[in-house]
Amino acid sequence: MTAELVRGQNHPLSQSRVEIRVTAGAPVLALAAVCDGEGRLTGPGALARPGSSAPPGLQVPGPAAGEHRFAVDLGAVGPGVDQVKVVLVLPPGGPARFGAFPAPYAAVAAPEGDALAGYALTGLDPETAVVALELYRRQGAWKVRAVGQGYAGGLAALLADAGLDAPAAAELASAVAGSAAADGRALAPVPAAAAPTPPQGPAVPGPTGRPDPEPATVPVSGVPYPGTPGPAPAAAPADTAGGPPTVDYVHPRRRRTTGEPPEPAPAAAPGRPGEPPAPFAGDASGWSMDERLYNQVWGMFEDLARTVAAYRSACDFADSRLDRELGQALSDPRDRTSGAPAQAAARARREELAAQAKASLDRDLAQLAAEADVVEPALPAAFARWSNPVWQGHVLPEEAPMALRLGDLHLPERPGLRVPMLVRVPLERGLWIDNGRTGSEAAMATDTGRLRKAAMDMAVAHAARLLAVHPVGRLSVHVIDAAGAGAASLGPLVHAGVLAAPPAAGAAGASETLARLTRRVDLVQMALRAGAPEELPPDLDTAEQLLIVHDFPHGFDDRAVTQLRYLADEGPAVGVHLLLVADRDAASAYGPLLDPLWRSLMRLTPVPDDHLADPWVGHHWTFEPDLPPPGSLVLEEALQRVATARRHARP
Repeated sequence: MTAELVRGQNHPLSQSRVEIRVTAGAPVLALAAVCDGEGRLTGPGALARPGSSAPPGLQVPGPAAGEHRFAVDLGAVGPGVDQVKVVLVLPPGGPARFGAFPAPYAAVAAPEGDALAGYALTGLDPETAVVALELYRRQGAWKVRAVGQGYAGGLAALLADAGLDAPAAAELASAVAGSAAADGRALAPVPAAAAPTPPQGPAVPGPTGRPDPEPATVPVSGVPYPGTPGPAPAAAPADTAGGPPTVDYVHPRRRRTTGEPPEPAPAAAPGRPGEPPAPFAGDASGWSMDERLYNQVWGMFEDLARTVAAYRSACDFADSRLDRELGQALSDPRDRTSGAPAQAAARARREELAAQAKASLDRDLAQLAAEADVVEPALPAAFARWSNPVWQGHVLPEEAPMALRLGDLHLPERPGLRVPMLVRVPLERGLWIDNGRTGSEAAMATDTGRLRKAAMDMAVAHAARLLAVHPVGRLSVHVIDAAGAGAASLGPLVHAGVLAAPPAAGAAGASETLARLTRRVDLVQMALRAGAPEELPPDLDTAEQLLIVHDFPHGFDDRAVTQLRYLADEGPAVGVHLLLVADRDAASAYGPLLDPLWRSLMRLTPVPDDHLADPWVGHHWTFEPDLPPPGSLVLEEALQRVATARRHARP
């Protein structure tokens, strides 16, 4: 029996030798790309296309046609291959867009046997290239996922999104197009009978293309670490008029000193017959254990998003089918009085479909929960909860972390299944902790004083974590608390002596701190533009700088506001980062002047709030901050270790 997938849904593959089958109402090119665990192509040779040699384990697809079949041996792919993507491209001279003909259909089948899983690529229109299916390795087992991710920019945009640089992507796309145009069979018309109508199933609403992985500034924060190609965003602008910000899932940059691919994920221990392999920590590719864990966390995040999307889509399909069948029954006058059996049968079919969807959801969530249970205890301090025992024996590292945990994310289908929200370090965007009461129901239900205290406690916890996971002397923290209202929360930082200077109070203190950091940004920018970073003044602190601003805009005049906006825009690129604790309504007197500031920051909340969305299907995720357990001294102890390490490091 063929499993008919909806966008985002996955299905286990019971065999390693499979056949890819594609049918379309017009000639299309079918390609296959082998990628690493982050979905990156290893080079132009990783694309199986007509007229070229195929990567190990793949058969070269034929020229453009209305039907394709080619074999894939998942047991024979290279050791660094964790994904095989099936790509469809419109050839030169054919239809100008996928929306011009019936939806293509892609399936994974047993060789010379029945289809195991299929997917109708509905919802395409201006796109000329699309990732139809993705065969991927998860915990040692292979699955197929319905992707349906289209690109109006064509194959070049798709290849660039898969990790090739722009010139290489354009060159390879041109070679594919040239090969298709040169083949006399490429544009042979497809007889009407030759293009079978694909099964039509429910489709998950959502964007057809992945967000551009290399915008000017991007993600749920946008925090690069020394790691992979291209910057990427963490959250879209926090302007609620444009919808919820999205959580970034693009792998961070890596400045490679070698062309070698990352080590593949270790093989999972085989499970009992009929059961998936037992999950283990580090089940992802990467150059280090931290990177493997980072990639595994984001893999869990993606799996949870797509699993819930498939469940919601199946329930919507069941409801729409019930409405249609009930409408048909009631529209016939003969059935209005005697149609009770038909209506009961329609409701029974709806319940059966919903039950099947719920069983599939429960199975996938149980597997993810089991994985979370083994991953959470293995996380390093930068990724771990404050309650994790890793903090008890923590020592300051010799290298900066690649990411930082801000809190947890979860969905209403399983609130207890929490995925760490990680942002890359150093921060490419500032953070804004909203201490206003208009953002969510939880904020409205919280006393104003408690909410403001919780917001500042959250800011201090983030600062303490950053200090504890950076090498000695690699991060300096400054505080502007113009009214002194945050003194209680700032106590641990002040008492440990880890601040660069006492918290700045009053308008004069705020102005002096902003001027000092603005000067640093100006000097570093000029030195970099001149190509002479070694010419910086000897008194300049070259460490990363974090500025905590409490109760903005209290104590800020127009000049100070302008300087703060300048630091938010220009600071991250030269190592000056902003952590703003503020109520947007309190700054309403500035009107639209501050809109760019709010949009440039990633908004967080001190209480649970569902203001973040994922970039795959747009779920609203509930964010919960991670704070030290009540009564625990873990934060104070971490700061004391920072202070001790600084004393020992002094000459």
